[in-house]
Amino acid sequence: MAKPAEIKTKENDASVLDFLNGVAEEQKRKDSFVILEMMKKATGLEPKMWGASVIGFGNIRYKSPASGREVDWLKIGFSPRKANLSLFPLHLQAQAEMLEKLGKHKTGVGCLYINKLEDINLKVLEEIITTAAKNN
Repeated sequence: MAKPAEIKTKENDASVLDFLNGVAEEQKRKDSFVILEMMKKATGLEPKMWGASVIGFGNIRYKSPASGREVDWLKIGFSPRKANLSLFPLHLQAQAEMLEKLGKHKTGVGCLYINKLEDINLKVLEEIITTAAKNN
């Protein structure tokens, strides 16, 4: 029987600051530091790198509803991707009312995608992050 694939996005000791300072696009780099501080405040935790490009706060045991597979995963986190800033997991279904007030964004399954922070209401984003940190 084949061994299940191992998850690639794991907590590691790489430097969060080095990673963020290496983000090429200046606006995305600045926005990332704002999100970093929001998540630090909401969780009371220090950030850790997960894989090569995800910044996470906390550690939970996540069980996939589809496969039943269990993995160690971050409580909340984000990644400054080329296309946008991706924030996860935020339990967005429970925060639909706040999302209506957020501003320009897209959502995926548990993920929030923002192009730049000037497109959104920062107070609402902070509320979404704080709520997710309490509920994870």
